[in-house]
Amino acid sequence: MLSLKDLKKLDRDDLLDLVGLETRRTTAETTLPALGIFAAGLLVGVGVGLLLADKPGQQLRGDLRTKLQGGQDKLASAINSARGTEAQSASTVPPGSRTT
Repeated sequence: MLSLKDLKKLDRDDLLDLVGLETRRTTAETTLPALGIFAAGLLVGVGVGLLLADKPGQQLRGDLRTKLQGGQDKLASAINSARGTEAQSASTVPPGSRTT
């Protein structure tokens, strides 16, 4: 049996555990493990899909390389055009109205 001194030393989690309840978990404590499991399942699914693909390995790797290179090129051009737009809009602002 617990004495009054022991009860005063208990925090909320200890008291709830003593009663047979547990504290509520935050959203991050439940969401992050679920996202990790989902990502692992996604990677396993992609791996199985690649293993069962109807193309030979060399051809499949070439197609993947081509698609990844195309994505990198599109990303680089989007970044360059965004930088060009940013530089152009900065040059059209009157010199006295710029803030640093």
